[in-house]
Amino acid sequence: MPSTRSRAAALSAAAVLSIAINGSAFAQKKYDTGASDTEIKIGNIMPYSGPASAYGVIGKMEEAYFKMINEQGGINGRKITYISYDDSYSPPKAVEQARKLVESDEVLFIASPLGTASNSAIQKYMNSKKVPQLFVATGATKFGEHKTFPWTMGWQPAYQSEGRIYAAHLLKEKPDAKIAVMFQNDDFGKDMLKGLKDGLGAKAATMIVAEESYEVSEPTIESHIVKLKSTNADTFFSMTTPKFAAQAIKKAAELGWKPMYFQANVGASVGSVMKPAGYENGQGILTAHYAKDGADTAWDNDEGMKKFYAFLAKYAPGLDRNDASVAYGYGEAQTIVQVLKQAGDDLTRANIMKQAASLKQFAPDTLLPGVTISTSETDFYPIDQLRMQRFTGEKWELFGPVIAGNLGG
Repeated sequence: MPSTRSRAAALSAAAVLSIAINGSAFAQKKYDTGASDTEIKIGNIMPYSGPASAYGVIGKMEEAYFKMINEQGGINGRKITYISYDDSYSPPKAVEQARKLVESDEVLFIASPLGTASNSAIQKYMNSKKVPQLFVATGATKFGEHKTFPWTMGWQPAYQSEGRIYAAHLLKEKPDAKIAVMFQNDDFGKDMLKGLKDGLGAKAATMIVAEESYEVSEPTIESHIVKLKSTNADTFFSMTTPKFAAQAIKKAAELGWKPMYFQANVGASVGSVMKPAGYENGQGILTAHYAKDGADTAWDNDEGMKKFYAFLAKYAPGLDRNDASVAYGYGEAQTIVQVLKQAGDDLTRANIMKQAASLKQFAPDTLLPGVTISTSETDFYPIDQLRMQRFTGEKWELFGPVIAGNLGG
């Protein structure tokens, strides 16, 4: 008869063999706070109120998308619990909400928190806690600095990339331009202005004849537009968020000022900017974009947009397909789900960041053809491509090739 030791060894070998052949979900599962066999907790911070409340639909869109995912069985059998708080576009309140999400709600990570100032306020905290601040909804370049902040990653193209692309277009089309710039007095506006100046190079000093900044707390920027028009500039850069973008377009039209007009992508939504500003006032305005425009019927037969429209009809019928922020939230939610799928049963915060930095040519349904998401350990800029657009009639019309900003490593 075999000894007790021999029988134990045989049983142990059999167990190892069984694990090797069949796999052991128990042995392979790794969880950090916020994840379990049944749940993945995701936190979010969004300006549902305040001067940037137009962006609040991004949070509503993501909530609806995760509801659909849960109805379909979740991700690897786990349901998403999405906890989204309002910070009113206020950095101190963003800090308060981030602490609440991490320390009280105990989320696995915070996804798509919106706003440059708000994310700047929580960046050091999130990195000190080693909690992913993932797919930040702002194009500030600092949110792709992987060496300094390895737990933070942006999503949309960096503002500096966008500014450089506008400069390249201007130098080609109007090299003798006299430029007036209106920029939001925070990292968003300053970042895009830097990109514009970098793109113009040595000519920036002579081409830019006026710079005017505004605070998000200002009720209106109309007086700034009057001041800029008085400089006799023939080219205008509006580095503004939706509320102020619409005000600038209306006031310029009211004054009869018709410069070559560039509008920052974040304030170029048809639904929340161009329509309230008056379509007639926006004709010929230029911007750059990376996503399909829900207001453009040219995309009606596009397979990705058909999925998007079907989703809206079923899960978010109250949201406007013409609002660029709606498509934005959908694309971000799809990217978050892709990261979670890649993470499998290793739902640790470190693996979430590893998977976010391992996206290869991922194409959410709402991105323009040729624009994809790719990241690496040294490239925390998921989307780094744009195409120029011109507002015509009631929609944006694309022209020119896909252009890369080349900020990634």
